[in-house]
Amino acid sequence: MEIVRRRIVVHGFVQGVWFRESARRRAEELGVAGWVRNTPDGFVEAELEGPSEDVEVLVSWFEHGPPQAEVERIDVEPVDPLGERGFVVR
Repeated sequence: MEIVRRRIVVHGFVQGVWFRESARRRAEELGVAGWVRNTPDGFVEAELEGPSEDVEVLVSWFEHGPPQAEVERIDVEPVDPLGERGFVVR
């Protein structure tokens, strides 16, 4: 099982729509570690780590987010895994 980590920046109407908490819940369902936070410039940023299949499912979720979100696009880049456990909202 390959462990991967992805850094994501979500663009669009993504703050104030329960995006971070929804992402945390979905990550916990999948067993994916990492974190999610709002950025000062209005984006949502996250790092996701876990088995590649589960991380890819969560990356796909970030493409639309929770029902109230209006995701324009996401930027995804691979980063080195850190061995992180758990998922937190920052």
